[in-house]
Amino acid sequence: MATEIKIKNIPTGFQSIITNGTHTILGDEPIKSKGTDLGLAPTELVLAGLGMCKVATVRYIARKNGWVIRDVDASLFQTVKRNPDRSLSPVVNVEINIEGDITNAQRKILLSEADNCYIHRMLDAEWKIGSATEINPQVSEQINN
Repeated sequence: MATEIKIKNIPTGFQSIITNGTHTILGDEPIKSKGTDLGLAPTELVLAGLGMCKVATVRYIARKNGWVIRDVDASLFQTVKRNPDRSLSPVVNVEINIEGDITNAQRKILLSEADNCYIHRMLDAEWKIGSATEINPQVSEQINN
């Protein structure tokens, strides 16, 4: 499944207009990083994607099994260890609260399935990120219009 995101960075702080062609959000850096703090920071966007995937998976599995749940809330907390070779070792802790009329066994299944969500598996996988190249001038013109 291919996904495309386009970013238009504007001169104020580190604000970026982020779009998938249908929806748009604003990204930025916090004040302490010389941003304007008017949008989510890049690490927050990654955590948001992971958290959203986990709670959506919980709801999907509950619906599939006919289990009655109400609110599903998540809290994610990330710390990053900087290694001597300059690589990073992030640790993400996830807490999920599931409201509903379910047994402890069903709750355990839902939490386990949350850890099996697509984004969790993707982040745990071996990534191959290509080097940045310059955007084709015709494509750049389309982004700016």
